[in-house]
Amino acid sequence: MSYILFETPDEVKQQILQVLKNIVSSGGKVKVGVNEVTKAIDRGVAKLVILAEDVSPPEIVAHIPELAKKNKVPIAYVSSKEELGKAAGKQVAASSVAIVDPGSFKEELEDLIKKLPKVE
Repeated sequence: MSYILFETPDEVKQQILQVLKNIVSSGGKVKVGVNEVTKAIDRGVAKLVILAEDVSPPEIVAHIPELAKKNKVPIAYVSSKEELGKAAGKQVAASSVAIVDPGSFKEELEDLIKKLPKVE
């Protein structure tokens, strides 16, 4: 898959989903979907971008890692769109999510970002 820049260990994937769930349930702000995520990166409000590894066709999200890199936004991957959508509090699958405001989970988000590879 061309848009996956690095392998994410399973325990980190679980932490990504848990932190996302916590942020959503505590009233933090997230943007869901390719268009919303792209806008959040462009506007400089995305704190972390999360992509599903099973997006098909991959061209849908292929521009996001480059855009995130250019704007110095950390990026993370989870296994499936279903998991990502559910963690984001949606009834539908989501190919991408941007965390805009972690609310009371700022420290957890910062800890998570430290575990992710830096994308240069």
